[in-house]
Amino acid sequence: MDSVGAGIGAWVGQMPAGVDPDIEAARQRIGRISRQFERVVTRAAADHGLTAGDVAALSALRRSGPPHVLTPRQLAETLGLTSGTVSVRIDRLTKAGLVEPAESADGRSRRRGHRRWSDATRDRTELERRIFSSALTAEQLAALNPLLATLLGHFENEFGQASAHDTLPTGS
Repeated sequence: MDSVGAGIGAWVGQMPAGVDPDIEAARQRIGRISRQFERVVTRAAADHGLTAGDVAALSALRRSGPPHVLTPRQLAETLGLTSGTVSVRIDRLTKAGLVEPAESADGRSRRRGHRRWSDATRDRTELERRIFSSALTAEQLAALNPLLATLLGHFENEFGQASAHDTLPTGS
């Protein structure tokens, strides 16, 4: 039994009448799985001398496509951060030699940032692959994705599309 299953009965007993225990359990499990994914990102980032925020910023730059350049405002909008938080993050990445101003002709820092991001991303996806394959068969995973897509689609119809980028509450 997982942590939600262990406590859902007591929790639902404290909630207002009419709460659907299956929906509440699913919501809690999805939320906890999301937080576990954040732990995976944090671990993979730390193993490469990065923060989860660094990985998020480098991922946004990578996803922007060649030449992998975003203005500070675009980066802030992409990550859902304030301009002040993005400025601090950019300063840290610049000082670490992982990004450089777009007007620079020297691409060494960009390659270094890409390499560390790529290494951390490889480690993250390998850990996720190991966890998924030990928890689910290929058939179960194939069945899970359409169910999640249907659920996400309904949430997006109700609330709009969520950020395509992992955003972390740390602001780092």
